[in-house]
Amino acid sequence: MNDQKNFRASVLASYGASSSEINELLAYNHNVFHHQFNHPITFPLPPEPHLAIWEEYAAKANLVGAFAVLQQHLVQFQFPILEGISETQAYRRATRKGASVDDMVEATGLVLQQPEQLQLSIHPSLGGNIPVLIPANREDFVSLVQALTMKNEPKPVPASMGACIVSGFNNWDRIRRYRQQWELQNPLNCSASNWVLEFQRLTLKKELYQDRFIILSNSPYSNIAAKEIGLDKFVWQHLSLTIRLEHECTHYLTHRLFNSMRNNAFDELIADYRGIVAAIGYYRADWFLRFIGLESFPDYREGGRLQNYRGQPPLSDGAFKVLKSLVKVAAENLQRFHTEYINDFKTPKYQLRFLVALSYLTLEELAEPGFKLWIQQALQKSSATVLSNV
Repeated sequence: MNDQKNFRASVLASYGASSSEINELLAYNHNVFHHQFNHPITFPLPPEPHLAIWEEYAAKANLVGAFAVLQQHLVQFQFPILEGISETQAYRRATRKGASVDDMVEATGLVLQQPEQLQLSIHPSLGGNIPVLIPANREDFVSLVQALTMKNEPKPVPASMGACIVSGFNNWDRIRRYRQQWELQNPLNCSASNWVLEFQRLTLKKELYQDRFIILSNSPYSNIAAKEIGLDKFVWQHLSLTIRLEHECTHYLTHRLFNSMRNNAFDELIADYRGIVAAIGYYRADWFLRFIGLESFPDYREGGRLQNYRGQPPLSDGAFKVLKSLVKVAAENLQRFHTEYINDFKTPKYQLRFLVALSYLTLEELAEPGFKLWIQQALQKSSATVLSNV
């Protein structure tokens, strides 16, 4: 472990990092993916417990529309986007205690510009089937993100943000159904006081009431216009949706497989790699660099995505400058490797092996001259992990 840390520190020093910046970046770039497997993993992963109810939502949505279904079942769809609403007693009772909104004057409903165009589907990702919400326009995407991740508060959503995974979502519809089933099974012992005790036990089993799903925008990926990369507008819109979906599904995979899903430059490199390859069949480092604001390296375009992943606490200006260099070289090395072994990448199993292999690496390893050796070693590790049905 110390040998690897010293190696990484030497790479950072070669990029001009000072001793304090080396310490910052060693912490920021530390590989937090868990790789403790008792047996090979079969892909795709089995669905999580919340999938059953979302499959029901999706089936109903095919008949009456996704917005109508979700407004019936998700309490956040009952409230508007309004500053201060999360501090009201009504909102707290509805979202924290599952109280009925029938008599709440604040529950005037979530307003979307095109509610009838909201789409709900179940996507078969490598990390398992996952619900996906796709609104019709940017404004509706922002409203959904604010409702489902910001407690219906009108907090800013960066223009470069076009998707998010909602995790740990407390689904009161599932809790109510759990209570109904519990009452049927305990007809003589289902008083309000007994339910309080049962509810306390339920809260310890988050898989029984917490959901995970993706919200996708259909806007240009990373807020990059089609003309900036020389594509037709409609072609770019289609590719953007594919890149964005597979990007988020890669985060979902690393969460389920390695117990990590961070706002980190290395995670974004991996996720964008998968998204780009899924969209066009090969990797383009120049696309990735444009997505994150480094198309004119060493200059950085304000509003690029990289600034969203500066860490907590944020990297100093000096460390961020080194990070930009690391990310650029790592992306270009990734393209070199992909291009050299392009025939191997034609098989889905190898693509999966490579995706898992990347999770064994660090940004420093990908950004130094011996990157091929590091990747080959990681591929050997991943080959013992992956059993594929894809």
